[in-house]
Amino acid sequence: MAEKSPDPSGSNGRRCPALFPSERLQPSGSGSPKWVRLNVGGTYFLTTRQTLCRDPKSFLYRLCQADPDLDSDKDDTGAYLIDRDPTYFGPVLNYLRHGKLVLNRGLAEEGVLEEAEFYNITSLIKLVKDKIRERDCKTAQLPVKHVYRVLQCQEEELTQMVSTMSDGWKFEQLVSIGSSYNYGNEDQAEFLCVVSKELHNQSYGTNSEPSEKAKILQEQGSRM
Repeated sequence: MAEKSPDPSGSNGRRCPALFPSERLQPSGSGSPKWVRLNVGGTYFLTTRQTLCRDPKSFLYRLCQADPDLDSDKDDTGAYLIDRDPTYFGPVLNYLRHGKLVLNRGLAEEGVLEEAEFYNITSLIKLVKDKIRERDCKTAQLPVKHVYRVLQCQEEELTQMVSTMSDGWKFEQLVSIGSSYNYGNEDQAEFLCVVSKELHNQSYGTNSEPSEKAKILQEQGSRM
């Protein structure tokens, strides 16, 4: 794996500035340097000892204190090696810097919670759990919408189609439309299958009401 450049801001792709001799990391036992370099999953982060020591019960605090019970290897640059996801370490580190949880687009609260629990940052754990609970409550309060689809299939395809429905689609109604062609000496029947799916997010802009065709087919099927 190619080595990535250090980034003092916690984001990837930027080279960290050179440190003055007085600021460079020192071996354990020779003092407490201000700056600490971390190698998290192959990505370098540069931060201060004060930032990492915000939570005295956290893994990062113990790391800075050279806890003898904590197995903390270093790479050849002197950076502490941590085998975790660097994508979610960025929000954790920024929280320790300014006390706010900021998530880039595409990052999930659950991913930050996983890292916060690993590093044992208690205040961040509580904050993320509250945000997840708030998000789920908003989702649950949205009216449930249903999207309907009408699928046409042959008799021999019917079992496979119903058994392989996924992504939230549910079987609603089956309507026979008779025999459409002959295969050998046997008539092959065709069916219309009405399926539905629940949508909890109104932003998709999909019509939640059944189409007129779906309504007619459901009425026909209920009389069969």
